[in-house]
Amino acid sequence: MPPVEPPDDDTALIVVDVQVGFLPGGSLPVPEGDDVVPIINALARRYATVVLTQDWHPPDHLSFASAHPGRAPFETIAQPYGPQVLWPDHCVMGTPDAAFAPGLDIPHAQAVIRKGCRRAVDSYSGFLEADRTTRTGLDGYLASRGIRTVHLCGLATDFCVAWTALDARRFGLAAAVIEEACRGIDLDGSLARAWAEMEAAGVRRIAAAGA
Repeated sequence: MPPVEPPDDDTALIVVDVQVGFLPGGSLPVPEGDDVVPIINALARRYATVVLTQDWHPPDHLSFASAHPGRAPFETIAQPYGPQVLWPDHCVMGTPDAAFAPGLDIPHAQAVIRKGCRRAVDSYSGFLEADRTTRTGLDGYLASRGIRTVHLCGLATDFCVAWTALDARRFGLAAAVIEEACRGIDLDGSLARAWAEMEAAGVRRIAAAGA
């Protein structure tokens, strides 16, 4: 696996959902999710352009199992935009669970993209909501900064990181996922499927050498 190249001015780092809710002890913990924090802190110092994404749900969000009586977390239901995994309530806007991870130290990050804010549609990707139509604005921000390549890290590999990487390719950006700086959920084989889909889309897998 190749290491992260010294980033050019047209390369941005996207830090995906490194939030309390996805750490051990959070409402939707990703195994070893806290391990990525020091790795990402070290990586981020190498990039002039850093964007953070933040899951930011209303209390009655459609993706919460609690919004569907008789349903349990991790079941899947049909929605107009496709299959929807039901999650435990997590990252409710304005709560400590939605805050960035303690110790995440990227003071030079210029943009925070909040996603999942609309009750009736989920949003794994930092670019497009799950209806695959509504944009978050990230594509326009990166274009205005002259960004042509994105490196991605964060939580979770097989959901929000993968969807963001795949959408980066859809918007014409070169994309690479920094493997050590991510952790996955692996729900019924979702991690292997995500890596296969990313590889097929031309997303590279790179290493955080020296981080």
